[in-house]
Amino acid sequence: MLDTIEIRSSKRIELIEITDRVNNIIAGSKIKEGICFLNVPHTTAGITINENADSSVVYDILTRTNQLIPPDNNYTHLEGNADSHIKSSLFGQALSVIIKNNSVLLGTWQGIFFCEFDGPRNRKIYVKILSG
Repeated sequence: MLDTIEIRSSKRIELIEITDRVNNIIAGSKIKEGICFLNVPHTTAGITINENADSSVVYDILTRTNQLIPPDNNYTHLEGNADSHIKSSLFGQALSVIIKNNSVLLGTWQGIFFCEFDGPRNRKIYVKILSG
């Protein structure tokens, strides 16, 4: 089964939690145990797992990422989004999570986040679920 999550980001750089959307796709698949693969087909976006209980964590991640890789740092890439490509490479475009009891198996405070580094844009996340 292959599905797609569509996202419209609203800021240039943001983390958007998608855990519930992933769980909805898994629930619809009726697969109780297996693996869920998530792939972001964009060179200026990514995906990660991190804390979803305290929004200050997301703020700190974004703030520190911008400090380490600032948007304007005399890059040679002419489109003005070189920092977005670097951030995307560091976070990565693929993720796999275990499915148990028809939902993702995450820690108590964990959530799945789509990482926008060059928004606002319309984006996709491909979701592939394998039984097992």
